[in-house]
Amino acid sequence: MTGAVDDAGAVRDTTPTELKRVVSASVVGTALEWYDFFIYGFAVTLVFNQLFFVTEDPAVGTIVGFATFGVGFAVRPLGGFIFGHLGDKLGRRTTLIITTLVMGVSTGLIGLLPTYESIGIAAPIILTFLRMCQGLGAGAEFGGASTLLAEHAPPARRGFFTSFAQTGVQIGLLTGTVVFLLVESLGEETVLGWAWRIPFLFSFLMIAVALYVRLRVAESPVFRRMTEKRTTVSLPVFDALRRYPRNFLIGIGAHICDTAVVYIYATYSLTYITGTLDLDRSVGLTGVILFSVLVIALQPVYGRLSDRIGRRPLNLFSVVFTAAWAFPFFLLLDTREPVLIWLALVVATTIGFAPMIAVQPAFYAELFGARVRYTGFAASREIGAALGGFSPLIAAALVAQAGGKGWLVAVWIIGVSAVSFVAFWMSKESKDVDIAAVDATGYDASLPAR
Repeated sequence: MTGAVDDAGAVRDTTPTELKRVVSASVVGTALEWYDFFIYGFAVTLVFNQLFFVTEDPAVGTIVGFATFGVGFAVRPLGGFIFGHLGDKLGRRTTLIITTLVMGVSTGLIGLLPTYESIGIAAPIILTFLRMCQGLGAGAEFGGASTLLAEHAPPARRGFFTSFAQTGVQIGLLTGTVVFLLVESLGEETVLGWAWRIPFLFSFLMIAVALYVRLRVAESPVFRRMTEKRTTVSLPVFDALRRYPRNFLIGIGAHICDTAVVYIYATYSLTYITGTLDLDRSVGLTGVILFSVLVIALQPVYGRLSDRIGRRPLNLFSVVFTAAWAFPFFLLLDTREPVLIWLALVVATTIGFAPMIAVQPAFYAELFGARVRYTGFAASREIGAALGGFSPLIAAALVAQAGGKGWLVAVWIIGVSAVSFVAFWMSKESKDVDIAAVDATGYDASLPAR
């Protein structure tokens, strides 16, 4: 079933019960992590520009808020390197428990933070620090959850099972959107007064659930074998860079497009719809909810398809379609018709974005050998995230430059799509690699380990 290995080095199966636990833990854990990460973006759009980043011009406050949103991405590579190292040394499961606490506690503390009116400039400074803590946790969460899934999954269905890590990400986005939509219904005065804190404080409850689920999961059989045979490496960061330089560059480029566009669709589009187009916030939030539900449903479908036709074809199709849809996306938004706005978001995400992210967990896990998989996965992916994560800030500046029009943002989307296209074009098909191999993947890894 899984291609996992027992203590003697023989292939053994992960039982269906074990596999269900790993899938559940990945979904719940990534949902928590990305709920936490996404709600900051919603808060920047809806309230932080008035409560923390106070300026005479609300638009300037929004841009400053998006700058701190991007700070979370700037530190994500550091989180990938730090926790990736721990994941390759101490274990996937142990590291995921640590990242759950880092992300959950920092998010909950945001909900307790005094505003600018209460403590002045200290408020945005502390908020930015907590955002950095979020980024550190997020930098290792997805790589760890995906690695754990990949090393438990049956080889022939690796794409299907690892796609559930992305399902958790989208559930986090959906949950954050729904919670903010409910909070919004309380009225602007109530939201600005205290209700904005609810989504952040909710994270404390989610920590308990995520920890309960993750503590019941077995460590990766691949990592257990490496520990018992003492084949782990002392410096996985350096080995990942030394042994897989080409793969590392591919990993960076591959994640730029989907990071940039998802925050255009899920975060900046709310600002564009409410600010530039002067429509009710519920129009944008409803669109995000709609596409989130559809993307969640499509993740295992595209994951299973990648097991049949390969990771590379789906990746290439996704970025080409994303580029082709960039101008139609903003043309439909500019109609100011809610149904057409929702259509723009649904088509962009279910046809362009969804295949790319469904394939991503297996694709990255197959780029690196077992000894440096967590580090190589998390670090390369999060450098790409850092490069693409300032997308809402860039989009806000480009729309201002274009006099309130989105055509420059469409050009930006085409540009980041082209970068990821090159990365995917350079990649090799990897769906049939032996994930349990210490070093061998579908790529060259001929250098000796340290």
